[in-house]
Amino acid sequence: MIKTLKWLSILAVIGMTFVLIGGALVTKTESGDGCGDSWPLCKGELIPSEIDMELIIELSHRLVSGSVGIIVLILAYLSWKHIGTIREVKFLAIFSVLFLVLQGLIGAAAVIWGQSDFILAAHFGISLISFATIFLLMLLIFEIDKKFDADSLYIKKKHRIEIYALTTYTLIVVYTGALVRHVNANLVCGDWPFCSNVSPLDFSSYSFEQWVQMGHRLAAGLLFLWTLTLFIRIMKNYRTSYIMRWGWIVTFSLITLQVLFGALIIFTLLNLGIALMHALVITCYFGMLSYFCLLSTRSAVMERNNAIPEEITSNIK
Repeated sequence: MIKTLKWLSILAVIGMTFVLIGGALVTKTESGDGCGDSWPLCKGELIPSEIDMELIIELSHRLVSGSVGIIVLILAYLSWKHIGTIREVKFLAIFSVLFLVLQGLIGAAAVIWGQSDFILAAHFGISLISFATIFLLMLLIFEIDKKFDADSLYIKKKHRIEIYALTTYTLIVVYTGALVRHVNANLVCGDWPFCSNVSPLDFSSYSFEQWVQMGHRLAAGLLFLWTLTLFIRIMKNYRTSYIMRWGWIVTFSLITLQVLFGALIIFTLLNLGIALMHALVITCYFGMLSYFCLLSTRSAVMERNNAIPEEITSNIK
């Protein structure tokens, strides 16, 4: 059964990644109305008689989302039944289904009744949380056979708090990025990193869209700097921890790529492939942060139970 759970969890994570990228593709190609205001049918039909590219993109996204939803439901049920004794499994099983349903309802509401740009921008963040719960469930399944040992890892309280805060702030940055897409502010600033590198401090003539774009750039820049400073401290304090060292190397590499792809969106005039990579990288980055949140909760439990082995604390420099 564990082998089945492993394959099912991998399939769920890959599928959820396609759901996220598919949602970004729908937004970037403005295909949200590809099926009209009909849901779950497309233009009121099971098989639409008139097909165009917008319809194909929107309908494909719905089909993928529905298929992944079934896989996640099966994964959540089997995980609860067979490995529910692991502390985090039941929580993640419940929330993986809950957030999957929530993102589906928001998507359906947007199709049927329409929503403001500010509401629609929250959709990607909710999808990101849904992905994170499924990703963590997969990691828990792979921990069962102890292929990698994370139980002995202890994260200091000050670093745990900062990891939680950084993860929360990342959702805020993601929201501002989604808002940029929904208000069509992707290319309102022709330069980078400033809206106009000739007069970077001239804000008097900014339109609403330019304020949204520059607000996202500022938030993203702070996210990069925060990740950089935490990465340096993690490297200093957890030199002997394989998981912390390589995990944060991957995490910092991802945020660096995210900044690079963000700049390339401007330089390539919103190249679709670059834009989708931008969405993919932040998904992976948030997944890594979520994993460190999981490890942080375990360290908190160690403290409450006074179960921190001396050899663990002695290895933290």
